Amino acid sequence: MKGKKADMSETDCGIARTLQVVGEWWTLLIIRNAFRGQRRFGEFQKSLGLAKNILSVRLKKLVDEGILRIEPDSESALSHLYILTPKGEQLGVVLVALWQWGEENCFEPREVGYVMVDTVNEQPLARLRLTTQSGKILGPSDFRLKQKKTS
Repeated sequence: MKGKKADMSETDCGIARTLQVVGEWWTLLIIRNAFRGQRRFGEFQKSLGLAKNILSVRLKKLVDEGILRIEPDSESALSHLYILTPKGEQLGVVLVALWQWGEENCFEPREVGYVMVDTVNEQPLARLRLTTQSGKILGPSDFRLKQKKTS
């Protein structure tokens, strides 16, 4: 079936289940813009240029999944705000990882006009790295999935 997506919500894979929730690229851009401070439907629509019906579906899914919550808009009784939840805020590390990968692999040297910085001191973020719980830095072939022991 063309256009029909497989349902990955029951798979035993964290990546597949995550993509079931945030795998649409418009969805990640909505989340990125929420991190940038956008809260209103019109702000998302204007900045992304996304059709209103598609944006509505994506925002509804993000609310249903607990990534965004809806709050009343004190500036307008006719609209509401979309606010990142703690679950949504956890996606910040995913966005930084995507940014850093894209910065390194999708641009020519010195082509990127932005740098990811912390909000307090405006210091550039360190490269994200995989580490063990004891702090050992891991390379791409230094990790694998292992079945959890069941009691």
